[in-house]
Amino acid sequence: MSTRTPEEQLAEHRTEVEGLREQVCDLHAELPRWNLVTWTSGNVSARVPGTDLMVIKPSGVSYDDLRPEDIVVCDLHGRRVRGRHNPSSDTEAHAYVYRERADVGGVVHTHSPYATAWAARGEAIPCAVTAMADEFGGDVPVGPFALIGGDDIGRGVVATLRDHRSPAVLMRGHGVFTIGGDARAAVKAAVMCEDVARTVHFARQGGPVQRLPQEHIDALHDRYQNVYGQ
Repeated sequence: MSTRTPEEQLAEHRTEVEGLREQVCDLHAELPRWNLVTWTSGNVSARVPGTDLMVIKPSGVSYDDLRPEDIVVCDLHGRRVRGRHNPSSDTEAHAYVYRERADVGGVVHTHSPYATAWAARGEAIPCAVTAMADEFGGDVPVGPFALIGGDDIGRGVVATLRDHRSPAVLMRGHGVFTIGGDARAAVKAAVMCEDVARTVHFARQGGPVQRLPQEHIDALHDRYQNVYGQ
């Protein structure tokens, strides 16, 4: 953690902070676009590189009304540093993830319907299709139930994902949390989580679903993460 105050870090990295506020504001539009949220639920955050700061959606603000200047700057204990609104009620959970996982640059929370239905059952999504192997490297795991408002959810996210390649976790009785190297990657993981939750749900309507062999999962994940794309 930095020895500089949050205000000093904000002053030194003002350009980066303002750029991330704009980016995170734009990324919030992807959540309703992909039917991952309803009303004002859900949130995206991003770590400010080189600082102990993060930016996150304000609490209870409509997606249609969200502007870059509404995105709240907080320290990594969830305390507001800059912004006219209160930050998301999930801020302490996001902050805990950033404190414990230096590799994480973005966190997303959604209540997307198919994935949240799996969370309501407390059931992991089995890795039954290649898209899951590609993106998640295995099943999408279930984390413990935790109340909103403190860092208990963040603790559950970190503990659950510690032994998984998955960037997504289904928090029991709540919804989806995803992580990524940056906020865009975390949003992508949230989109893909809902997609595979829906696909595997449909598949189970016809009977039992077989998990892919582990060696195939490993090969697919390695190829997608290290070879696929430009």
